[in-house]
Amino acid sequence: MEKMKRILAVIGIAAVLAAACLPMIFAGGTGEGSAGRFIGAAAAAVFIPILVYICMMAVRVFGPGKNRTGQVKNVIFDIGNVLMKFGWEDYLDGYGFPEEKRERLADAIFRNSLWNERDRGSMTEEEYRKAFVAAAPEYEQDVIEIIERSPECIHLFPYSATWLQYLKERGFNTFILSNYSAYMLEHTRKDMAFLKFADGAVFSCEEKMIKPEEDIYRTLLSRYGLKPEECVFIDDRKDNVDTALRLGMKGIVFKGFKEAAAKLEELGVK
Repeated sequence: MEKMKRILAVIGIAAVLAAACLPMIFAGGTGEGSAGRFIGAAAAAVFIPILVYICMMAVRVFGPGKNRTGQVKNVIFDIGNVLMKFGWEDYLDGYGFPEEKRERLADAIFRNSLWNERDRGSMTEEEYRKAFVAAAPEYEQDVIEIIERSPECIHLFPYSATWLQYLKERGFNTFILSNYSAYMLEHTRKDMAFLKFADGAVFSCEEKMIKPEEDIYRTLLSRYGLKPEECVFIDDRKDNVDTALRLGMKGIVFKGFKEAAAKLEELGVK
């Protein structure tokens, strides 16, 4: 499609130039007024292409859809299971615990509501760890080790940095809005290759608020001067996307890279 557009554009330019030069051909010859006709034709040959170019640029800038209210300009990403894999189940399985112990530890740590609340950063890391231990005191040393090594369950998806880079090259702004604990951020930020292509980022632990609370979305919007109707938010959790929709953004529940890219294209992000 793009190749065909280029071919048609070249043909169109050639046609315009040919049309502009025709008067010069017919203005040739001798006789009374021939010099004046030639000068006029030459001026037309110069100014007609310029006029056509100005009109084309005006259509590109002011044409349909260019200033349409609600056009997506900003793509906002969650991190966990969108840009980086949060593979806690595989990580926990790697310890080889008996099934009963494995489930007990999963409930005490990763399936504990405290795991998400930890992303708020309202307590110190030591206080959070004590609370996790209290949920399975018989496995205190295991709980401590699992949490200390938990950054090992975070892995960068191979498409992440390229995705944001592509969107930047296409003229879109990219942002990060993620629930993330201070401890995990400290140990995995170095692996976030996509951050260099982001125009801004809001991490929950630094704001003392978490998704799906509206305040953290409003923080991102106000800090970077974003209009909700010009934003699309991508998150793997529906409740987080629902908040974005309530605030006037567009939203995509992430289920995979190809599907999300296709939905972005439907919104004009391509």
